[in-house]
Amino acid sequence: MTSISWIYWGAIAAWGLGAILWVEVVRDLYHVLAHVWAPLGRLHNWHHRVFRPDLTPSSALIYRQAQWYNDVPEACVMIAMSLVLWGLAHIVTPELAWGCGVGSLYATGFLLAAMARGMGWTWAHEMTDITHLPGPFVQTPSRWWVNRPYHWRHHFDNQNAYFCSTLTLVDQVMGTALSLKGKTVAVTGASGTLGRALLRELQGQGAKVLALTSGDQPIYLENSETPIPTRQWQVGQETALEQELRKVDILVINHGVNVHGDRTPEAIDCSYEVNAFSAWRLMETFLKTVDGDRDRVRKELWVNTSEAEVNPAFSPLYELSKRTLGDLVTLRRLDSPCIIRKLILGPFKSSLNPVGVMSGDRVAAKIVKRAQRDVRNIIVTINPLTWVLHPLKELMVSLYFRGLTRP
Repeated sequence: MTSISWIYWGAIAAWGLGAILWVEVVRDLYHVLAHVWAPLGRLHNWHHRVFRPDLTPSSALIYRQAQWYNDVPEACVMIAMSLVLWGLAHIVTPELAWGCGVGSLYATGFLLAAMARGMGWTWAHEMTDITHLPGPFVQTPSRWWVNRPYHWRHHFDNQNAYFCSTLTLVDQVMGTALSLKGKTVAVTGASGTLGRALLRELQGQGAKVLALTSGDQPIYLENSETPIPTRQWQVGQETALEQELRKVDILVINHGVNVHGDRTPEAIDCSYEVNAFSAWRLMETFLKTVDGDRDRVRKELWVNTSEAEVNPAFSPLYELSKRTLGDLVTLRRLDSPCIIRKLILGPFKSSLNPVGVMSGDRVAAKIVKRAQRDVRNIIVTINPLTWVLHPLKELMVSLYFRGLTRP
């Protein structure tokens, strides 16, 4: 086959894949529109009437009706918009446009499947409605593909989020891949610069916040005369928090210490105890509270490991202890019963780092926004090397741990 033929068929394949992606985006935007436009919402509500929290249909009749009122019109819109793309492709590259027919065939498959489900054919439900099949969840919500735990959240966590059906692209772009509304979020290191900023940002997104602090003073957020709910604790008392953590949906492990240039045995012990081992014990205490499908889907752990995982922080013990924590988090992710996010943060101005160049408020805002886009390794830094080095380090260490350890 000549190079020209490879280019030709490659271009055909590109149009075909693009057409499939296009109809998936149309499908998800149709879903979004159904939640904001009442006439379409009345049809879509049939879909939300169908399922119980265990994803069993509440009524076989309502399930069939929902296919005709919601899924069939949705598939028709997908087909129509695939033809629009096909027409545009014919204008731009007429000799390649037929590759867009793949998108139309793909959308037609959704129409036929919806009609089969609407006629009550059991095989159609089992083979084509995979995200609505009942049964225990064996995975956490997926990052790129919509699995059953991911879609469950749209029905029973927040119906104004998690709109996607196959790919999570639209949710990531819109910031609806994680809803914080109504969730209880606990933050350690709550009296520090970043802790306070995170509490304020999370509360602004509708979360119910809980401050975990070693201080004995109540914590107030700006423009509030009422202290936020606070639980005092100390390093070494992690297991004593278990009962409180059972009521927490998201735990943000943010406490730490920086001994700067000190290298005494006491400084070594303090750095590892606070930055690594206390965080590890708290992680395990929280993960023990993940009990059942609802917790597996709703609970999350966010751990501030710092960009010291991969870059100098001009504080050797801080770097060593944070790298230890980062590796422990990578190891624990392999078998975690819930989502674990890393916060890889550059130098922000705080009592631990008075010469930091970033604002704690801006860092907190970016953390929350990227979490809502379902970023699992949240990098906030001014150092471009971190964006290259950390993904490579995370991939290699994860593969190493996966290959040489057992659950």
